[in-house]
Amino acid sequence: MMKTISAWTVIAVGALAPVAAFAQSSDAAYCSALAAKYEKYLNQDMHRGGQPQSLEARNSLEQCKAGNPTGIAGLEKALKDAGYALPPRG
Repeated sequence: MMKTISAWTVIAVGALAPVAAFAQSSDAAYCSALAAKYEKYLNQDMHRGGQPQSLEARNSLEQCKAGNPTGIAGLEKALKDAGYALPPRG
């Protein structure tokens, strides 16, 4: 029975790998869209005398620009707090 479970586990993991890769690329694309919107609106506001960027927002921006989707939450928060709509996800 253990061999059957192991074989099914391998099959299930193998079947889910493309889904996980797609989700990662989708997250990276969304993160990139958030970074672009943040740079377009919030960086410009700062240069015009607006509020300075928070450390969290700046770190999130750098993470997304580097392709690391862990910056998503910080950029979402910064954009929402500033009253901007988020880009579509997915």
